[in-house]
Amino acid sequence: MSAEEIHVQGIPASALADRFGTPLFVYDTEILENTFRTLREELPEEIDIFYSLKANPNISVCAFLGTLGACAEVSSYTELLTALRAGIAPGDIIFLGPGKDERELAACVEAEIHAVVCESMAELQLLDELLESSGGGTFPAMLRVNPAFAAKGSGLSMGGRPRQFGIDEETVRRSKEQLAALQHVEVIGLHAYMGTRILDAADVVHNTRRILATAEDLAGELGIPLHTVDVGGGLGVAYFDGEADPDVAALGTGMRDVVIPFTRRHPGCRVIMELGRYLAARAGTYMVRARYVKQSMGEWFVVADGGTNHHMAAVGIGSFVKRNFPVQHLSRPGGQADRRYSLTGPLCTPNDVVAKKVALPQVRPGDLLGVERSGAYGPTASPGLFLSHGFPAEVVVHRGEAHLVRVRDTPEDLLSRQQLADFRGEGRQ
Repeated sequence: MSAEEIHVQGIPASALADRFGTPLFVYDTEILENTFRTLREELPEEIDIFYSLKANPNISVCAFLGTLGACAEVSSYTELLTALRAGIAPGDIIFLGPGKDERELAACVEAEIHAVVCESMAELQLLDELLESSGGGTFPAMLRVNPAFAAKGSGLSMGGRPRQFGIDEETVRRSKEQLAALQHVEVIGLHAYMGTRILDAADVVHNTRRILATAEDLAGELGIPLHTVDVGGGLGVAYFDGEADPDVAALGTGMRDVVIPFTRRHPGCRVIMELGRYLAARAGTYMVRARYVKQSMGEWFVVADGGTNHHMAAVGIGSFVKRNFPVQHLSRPGGQADRRYSLTGPLCTPNDVVAKKVALPQVRPGDLLGVERSGAYGPTASPGLFLSHGFPAEVVVHRGEAHLVRVRDTPEDLLSRQQLADFRGEGRQ
């Protein structure tokens, strides 16, 4: 065990790898807490922070953020159960997603969450019919609007153009009679999510200003109350060279200038900001062990025990292009980075390259490498069943103690979900 190796809250990387094995996702609660508290202190108190479970649905990550005051934005039945079991109050949960089924809508009603965010007029009608068939009563819903304008600064646009998300603004403007005909759904506000991975605080403020203005305009035109407005969020983190994390002090100043006048005009209106990647990404490290180090046609490769099957986000999913996430030599971080390696995994595809030609100290078989800023969109956005390797273990380090929060898949786990058909009668006669 080298004194130079990377530690997580005092625990050597090698100790984590020896105890839990690799590949391994490690989440540091000190970073989670610092990220949340710093943002909470800078944003106006009129904004409620909702954690988007899609970024990292681990129940312990959700629970820890909940202890800090985070609410929850969920997009599936399992995410709803996760948030509830993690201790998030039902009144602090909203349910989004363009393809909700009846079971999901019924679960929202049963749990009495804050609101279902409806993404089509048909979904509003389905929720109304479900309430009618279950005995009536009313239930709150919000309209997800696909605004006529596009976002500023987004790495991946989610609105302002043809999308499966939300209801086009012009359609919403023509829906007054349909909304008035609802018997059991009470529309309490509006939601818009313009884009993701926004790094410039001024762009977030600009988008928020336009969303709030649109919400006021639509509410007045449709005659609906503004009890809740979800302004999305989309705060990014810096992954690549030349990028910088958002300036949260500037964000707070700008958001106060926009949100406080709005809430003065609409006393009691709940303003929601959704954050997934921003809260979770920097707290996570994807830890792998080098199995082989080889040279091919003048280039060096590290073949590790994990790759894109666990961390597809690092190589090009969604808005990402082929640029490297920060990679660190966990075993000898202080060595001279005098060689460039492509970090690859165990998959039988040339696309299994986690980082390309990254400068590192000399890597030897058995060394530990870490892909940093990996707390968001790791296992949740990766093909973990490719080559039947399964998903890795996940560990939370809290107050200097490591907790296993997801057990590594075993071959028996994977095979237990399959059933062997009986072909014994199909042999040659």
